[in-house]
Amino acid sequence: MAERTAQTESEDRVPGMEAVYEHPRTLNKVVTHYCPGCTHGIGQRLVAEALDELGLRERTILVASVGCSVFVYNYFDVDAVQAAHGRAPAMATGIKRLEPDRIVLTYQGDGDMASIGLAEVVHAAVRGEKITTIFINNAIYGMTGGQMAPTSLPKQQTTSSPFGRDVRLTGNPLRMSELLAGLDGSAYIVRRSLHDARNVLKAKKAVLTALKVQMHGLGFSMVELLSSCPTNWGLSPEESLKWIENEMIPYFPLGDYKVADEVAAL
Repeated sequence: MAERTAQTESEDRVPGMEAVYEHPRTLNKVVTHYCPGCTHGIGQRLVAEALDELGLRERTILVASVGCSVFVYNYFDVDAVQAAHGRAPAMATGIKRLEPDRIVLTYQGDGDMASIGLAEVVHAAVRGEKITTIFINNAIYGMTGGQMAPTSLPKQQTTSSPFGRDVRLTGNPLRMSELLAGLDGSAYIVRRSLHDARNVLKAKKAVLTALKVQMHGLGFSMVELLSSCPTNWGLSPEESLKWIENEMIPYFPLGDYKVADEVAAL
C-alpha cells in the first residue's frame, strides 16, 4: 500500500492553523464501508494511533476476521492476512510462533469471536499466546442482517429474535472479558467503550497497554470495545450511543478484568 510522506501530511494542514490532530500514518486515507454512526472507525483509528506512537507499523501483522470488519486490511498500512470465519486467533498463533519478533493482532467482532471462533480465542488465551485481540462488541450480527449474536442482550430485538431474546430458550449473553480473564494464560483483559470522548480516551490507553504486553512477551491480551450498530439496532447514531450507555454497559460493565502483576509494572 502507498505510504504517506511528510510532504502529503504537510499539505493536509491549513496555513496558519495549529495542528491538534493528524491522520494516523498507519491508517490509510480511504472511504470505509461502515454504516453512518458505526464506531468501528473509531476503534480502528485508536489501533492505528497506538501503532504509530509505539513505532510498530513496520513490525505489525494484522489478522482480519469475518464480519463487518472483513475489509479491515484495506484500512491499515501494515502487513495483513485474512482468516476464515472465527479462526483469526489460530492464524495469529501460527504467525506469532513463526515470526516471534512481529506484533500480531486480530481485529474481531462478537459474531466472529464469541460464536464460531469461541474455541479459538479461549484456547489461545489458555496457551498464553503472545498475541493481541481487539474485540468489537456491538451485541448483534451486523454484516449478515442483524441476527441475534452470543452477546445480544436479554429481550433485545433482532431479526432472529423479533420478540426479544428469550434467555430461557437461548441462554444468557456471553461476557467475553469475564470468561477470558479466568484463564491462566491471559495477561491483560479489559473492557472499554466507544460511546463518548472520555471513554474513547480510556480505550486508547487500553490498546496501548495491550500492545505493550505483547512487546514484553507477557501473554495473551484482549481489549473489548463496546460499539454501536445503528443500522441493525434500528436507532439513530445519537440514540445508539445512548443505548450503549444505558443498556450495554449495565450488562457489560467497563473495567479491568485481569491485569497481571508484570503488566501493572509497565
